[in-house]
Amino acid sequence: MELTDTAPGTRTPSTRTPPSLTTQYLGLSLRNPIVASAGPLSQSIDGVTALQRAGVGAIVLYSLFEEQLRHEAARDALLEDAHADSFAESLSYFPTPPAGTSGLTYRYLNLIERAVSAVDVPIIASLNGSTSGGWTNFARQMQDAGAYAIELNIYLVPGDVQMSGREVEDRHVEILQRVKQAVTIPVAVKLSPYLSSIGEMARRLDDAHADGLVLFNRFVQPEVDIESVTVASGVQLSVPFEGRLPRTWIAALRGRVSTSLAGTSGVETWEDVARYLLAGADVAMTTSSLLRHGPEHARTLLDGLSTWLERKGFADVAAARGLLAVPADADATAYERAGYVSALEKAKQVYGNLV
Repeated sequence: MELTDTAPGTRTPSTRTPPSLTTQYLGLSLRNPIVASAGPLSQSIDGVTALQRAGVGAIVLYSLFEEQLRHEAARDALLEDAHADSFAESLSYFPTPPAGTSGLTYRYLNLIERAVSAVDVPIIASLNGSTSGGWTNFARQMQDAGAYAIELNIYLVPGDVQMSGREVEDRHVEILQRVKQAVTIPVAVKLSPYLSSIGEMARRLDDAHADGLVLFNRFVQPEVDIESVTVASGVQLSVPFEGRLPRTWIAALRGRVSTSLAGTSGVETWEDVARYLLAGADVAMTTSSLLRHGPEHARTLLDGLSTWLERKGFADVAAARGLLAVPADADATAYERAGYVSALEKAKQVYGNLV
């Protein structure tokens, strides 16, 4: 219990109640708004339990890719065909294993089951794909394994220069609809920032009954090695500056869509979490900071957030959420434009005329 000074040499217990960190995301009750996003730490039971001990509110398991599901399905079909005409008597020596009890998909489903049993925070499965094929049916198996929700990471980079922006957007909606038809648990869509109109896409997904939007996916951006004359690809950890773009859109969408909003990218400190909440996010997701500093860094984020809420007089995270969002009755375009002009004016004072 916190103590407060009442007179020189005396201290009495404080009756102040610490701010509540509980929040709602995808219709799920979370103990706090820090969510461990998909990454290496959620690839094993040891990693999942370490994240729970550190205090996160929910855990998104690593992503299972459409290509992996297709490859495994094709391999199983080839094996089945290869042995279809085998000597009948020999088949009796090898009992037929139940469908889906080997390979990557089995390991993923097994991880869901074990994780749900091992921890007391929601486990969210992750599917990564870009087409509307039958791979989306795997979502049902994720649900049956015990996943609380599914994060649908639509990583669509159209290499076909003939593909229109509307086709790209339609593909997002179609994939969401297929998954929603397969499951009854909540489904969140992780979006790219490289769409022609983020706002309209968000509204379309909201109308298609997405339970949440995660802003934003980080595309792998290859680098050109000028010495080896090759293209090098790789994933880099996010930095705080990258949180500005998703926060801008979360602030614009708050109150304009009914779905949950999750901010991801650029969450390094508790200040970044507070910024996401003020913009209007229901939760802040992080992997990079937990990889840099270890799972226990989640506790640092939570302690800092709690102290800030108390210092500012907020009784809970809901009291801070959306305070800096674009007002629902405002012209969002004019509002953002005004912010842009204001930023340029301030920059002129430091750097001179930029445009």
